[in-house]
Amino acid sequence: MKIREVKVNAPLVVRELNKTYGQFEVLRELNLEVLAGAVHGLVGLNGSGKTTTLECLLGMQSFNSGEVRVLGLSPADLHQSRGRIVSIFDSPSLHPQLTVRQALEHASLLCEERVRTPSQVEALLGISRYSNFRIRHLSLGNRRRASIAQALLGRPEFVILDEPFNGLDAGGVEDVLALISQLNREEGTAFLLSSHQLPYLEKICTHLSILHKGRIVVSDHVSNLFDAQHSRLLVSCDDVTRACTIVQDIPGVTIEDNSADLLTLQLDNVSPALINQKLVQNNILVHELVRERASLTSLFHDITSRDPVQSAEVAA
Repeated sequence: MKIREVKVNAPLVVRELNKTYGQFEVLRELNLEVLAGAVHGLVGLNGSGKTTTLECLLGMQSFNSGEVRVLGLSPADLHQSRGRIVSIFDSPSLHPQLTVRQALEHASLLCEERVRTPSQVEALLGISRYSNFRIRHLSLGNRRRASIAQALLGRPEFVILDEPFNGLDAGGVEDVLALISQLNREEGTAFLLSSHQLPYLEKICTHLSILHKGRIVVSDHVSNLFDAQHSRLLVSCDDVTRACTIVQDIPGVTIEDNSADLLTLQLDNVSPALINQKLVQNNILVHELVRERASLTSLFHDITSRDPVQSAEVAA
């Protein structure tokens, strides 16, 4: 499939990407799109193809067939981006013999539009005290901070981060989340975050793609994904017994528990508004509806535990 025109609102477009190692299919007809202004999470089980996907996007690996465009450029032409695209992988690639300041000064030379100095990004990442330390003497967490600092020197349009939270303590994670949010909000930077740290992605991502057995099986806005999954609804009303008889006939509703004044329901693709409507129509006084949304972790495990064919149908 050839891409004749890349959408201006899509920093990343991947179509029908296939990659094999010998007879083994690593990526199968992979389709992925990151929209402008999105913080897009890419998650998958170990061996699902996440790292291979990123390496194909950036020209670090060849692929058998398909089409990739990053800010309109093919992987072979990314050298023309001049700082518009920043990628940081799980293993930070800063030269071990350079000091933090030297590494950042070198990186700043590649920026098309430098908006921060090395000293400013050191302060933002909390590594000013390590300015004169050689990279090889830093902890894993501080090497990660120094790598991320490179992205803050310029004004990148698209940032790809592989396992951005690895090696960071709780404070470091919050710093990185805040910086991603700031860049996204104030400068419109789009992000693709590949990580197994699902609770952190849940805090920051606007969109999510799940990679399973070499294919993107689900890709959507996070709120849409959660709305499509099972959720628990707590219903406080004046007549729980009669409410049970009303809601038990609604497709997709399972009564989990009930007490004197509280009804607990499991919803599968059912809107809480529908529950409220049915109860009110039957003269049930509803005091309160509280929806307990599924976590990203439960959503991920629910989707990846399905049969691959069924998962693919969800994405269609």
